[in-house]
Amino acid sequence: MDKQTCKELVERFLKYVKIDTQSSEDGADHCPSTERQMDLSKHLAKELQGIGLEDVVMDEYGYVYATLPANTSRDIPTIGFIAHIDTSPDCSGKNVKPRIIPNYDGTDIVLNPDVVTRVDMFPELLAHVGEDLIVTDGNTLLGADDKAGIAEIITAMTYLMRHPEVEHGKIRVAFNPDEEIGMGAQRFNVELFGCQWAYTMDGSEVGELEYENFNAAAAKITVKGRSVHPGYAKGKMVNASIVAHEIVEALKNERPETTEGYEGFWHLTQMTGSVEEATLSYIIRDHNSTTFEQRKEQINEVARELNEEYGEGTVSVSMRDQYHNMQEMLEDKPHITDIAREAIREACGYCNVIPIRGGTDGAQLSFMGLPCPNIFAGGLNFHGRHEFVPIQSMEKAVMTIVNICKKVAQ
Repeated sequence: MDKQTCKELVERFLKYVKIDTQSSEDGADHCPSTERQMDLSKHLAKELQGIGLEDVVMDEYGYVYATLPANTSRDIPTIGFIAHIDTSPDCSGKNVKPRIIPNYDGTDIVLNPDVVTRVDMFPELLAHVGEDLIVTDGNTLLGADDKAGIAEIITAMTYLMRHPEVEHGKIRVAFNPDEEIGMGAQRFNVELFGCQWAYTMDGSEVGELEYENFNAAAAKITVKGRSVHPGYAKGKMVNASIVAHEIVEALKNERPETTEGYEGFWHLTQMTGSVEEATLSYIIRDHNSTTFEQRKEQINEVARELNEEYGEGTVSVSMRDQYHNMQEMLEDKPHITDIAREAIREACGYCNVIPIRGGTDGAQLSFMGLPCPNIFAGGLNFHGRHEFVPIQSMEKAVMTIVNICKKVAQ
């Protein structure tokens, strides 16, 4: 990739991460869940028009769509590339102050006097010695998830416009809100997008391709207690916080920090409590659809047992599915992943196919009729202040997109 294209790639990314776009579970009934996401949507719509893409549309929900027209009259499938606008609610995305560490030397990175990204804690750093890393100042996340993907897609489109010798069909791009709270595909207009298949640029380490993901659900558990003066509480008080603790104990054996690979888990994301009321928010994950259903049922069983002990209505569970394993929708369309695998190998020298220990909008979109595997965007340590992205990984992501467009035309 030429120096000018690389320079533009980095400039785009640094500009995007400074726009606060955190989504919020509290606003999940609205789209976007936070109004601030619209700031980046508006910026992207204007930028896409400015670089010469066609059919640029930003809808009322903050979804942005655009077209790079085909540069050939041959009949080539229309494909798309997708990235999400929002950043995780898990860590602040306000006032992001990125900086570049050129030619990283393999030592610990001091983000600020109180926050150090240590190599012994984050050994993945050692795979990027000699590269140029973009890091945070230790007070916020970076936002490579998924603003790196946005920057890579737009930069790939500009590259194709500058290189008409690269034959390609019609290419569609889209950017959506609320992926981080599992709602990114909810209002995605698949018909308007008009693609035979697409790729989300929302993966992590360079060279990775993902087309198996967790089945996912979210559960909110409410515990109603009974408050009585503690001096006279024997046989009368029901402490909601204590009951909530029993729920945590019942689900403690399989958590994110104790599982890997294809192993599923229950993850406690939030907990509040007093004597009278406590709430717990869980996400439930499993690659296998049968054990996924068993995990959901186990939460309901814990609730039933506690209601038998403390009285009916003490524990209530509200649960909703978020997405399912996209492999089911892709296994009879091997050309989609074969093209991506070859494109990644050409850009990176290898392709590492792994299961996603999480999910992407592509999982839901695949079940909505748009097959959509996930490709690396290059960032690591997402959702926290130790997040970083190597510039060289972003460059390879751009060339992966270009390679895919070429291979579809071939």
